[in-house]
Amino acid sequence: MNKISETDLILNADGSIYHLNLLPGDVADIVITVGDQDRAAEVSKHFDRIELKKGKREFITHTGYLGNKRITVVSTGIGTDNIDIVLNELDALVNIDFNTRTVNPQLRSLNIIRVGTSGAVQPDIEINSVLVSAAAFGLDPLMHYYQQQITAEEQALLQSFKNALPGHYTMQPYLTSAGKTLLDKLAADFVKGITITAPGFYAPQGRQVRAKSAVSQLMQTIGSFEYQQQRITNLEMETAGIYGLSQSLGHQAISFNAILANRVTHQFSKQPQKVMENCIKQVLELITSRL
Repeated sequence: MNKISETDLILNADGSIYHLNLLPGDVADIVITVGDQDRAAEVSKHFDRIELKKGKREFITHTGYLGNKRITVVSTGIGTDNIDIVLNELDALVNIDFNTRTVNPQLRSLNIIRVGTSGAVQPDIEINSVLVSAAAFGLDPLMHYYQQQITAEEQALLQSFKNALPGHYTMQPYLTSAGKTLLDKLAADFVKGITITAPGFYAPQGRQVRAKSAVSQLMQTIGSFEYQQQRITNLEMETAGIYGLSQSLGHQAISFNAILANRVTHQFSKQPQKVMENCIKQVLELITSRL
């Protein structure tokens, strides 16, 4: 077996993985990811029992039980650069023997559920609602560093989006999809759409404060794109990376988006904390009843 080097898989002095500060056994098969480190506690406060709380940098992890379901919630921080760390380290914790530094003969598949905020790009998507990402276009570069397999249908969808982008837009998007098992089990009652995962919050999402955007037509392209009755519904900063790495590593992933803003109608939620609390409760109920 190939041994993974100490610089490829870095462990802390106590044997925990470098960034997440977790030990094998700390991670449940059901993992909820949140961006904000304070939101980890907003999820775990609903648990019947919390067995561990650990943290390092922006990565806060709580593992506990809701009924008979063991659940881990981990904060990722913002952006797919952090997702690269979190997804690879979660996978290492469940699929690599830290003593021998070799891949386990039997691989474990996690159910990874993102619960985060987002902005709608279609006028009919209401603020304060919850939307599920059936697929995501990544405008960030993360998945260009990993081998990725997509279907012919996904390739046609991606090419259609590339063709729609302004001619001076030089970045190459990628496409990833939600895990089919989780989509079938958890998303039946939700509006679904294609999510844009942006590499920033301001110009990469069509915002302009003082610095001038170099891609002024991007939001118009995103809002008007349609392919075989599929359309782009919302913007955020992690989903495509979560989906892409989950697929590459053999995990299931799904993203629930609490819609706090509508970029077309220029509305922003007057009760963002309540919206997120309701989204968390909905997801936890789905986990206990359908997983």
